[in-house]
Amino acid sequence: MENINIVEGDKKSRYESLLPQIFALIEYENDTIANLSNITAALKEGLGFFWVGFYIVKPDDSPKGKSLVLGPFQGPVACTRIPFGRGVCGTCWQRGETVIVPDVELFPGHIACSSLSRSEIVVPVFSDNEVVALLDIDSLETGTFDETDRKYLEILTSKISIHGL
Repeated sequence: MENINIVEGDKKSRYESLLPQIFALIEYENDTIANLSNITAALKEGLGFFWVGFYIVKPDDSPKGKSLVLGPFQGPVACTRIPFGRGVCGTCWQRGETVIVPDVELFPGHIACSSLSRSEIVVPVFSDNEVVALLDIDSLETGTFDETDRKYLEILTSKISIHGL
């Protein structure tokens, strides 16, 4: 599984080919950072996304007492810390549900970590019914993400264990 390439076929078949490979990578590894790192690399290489990364909910001195802190990612430099309810990631955290943005320029309060990003999907990772992290994926084109992405990325995030961070 050293060479994950962009999988041929429609979006559904690409996810159905890639997810078992990702699950095999993380099945017997209990280190969260190692698993999140491999997941981001597999998604970026396997599906050709512009930016793939995790933001992890961590304590701080903000009014909420927590913020999203950049975790493992693949792609250009990213925003390091995002407050609750701000931007697409903060909104996903606040709502506790996947957020799909067809055109980031039309999303009120969008935080532009890269001006090249045009569309985005953010999927929450839960532990004990609480959002503990987010999977954030950006595309260079508008309208990239849809219900197929939501379905398969939610299956993926349901298998992620966040502990010891």
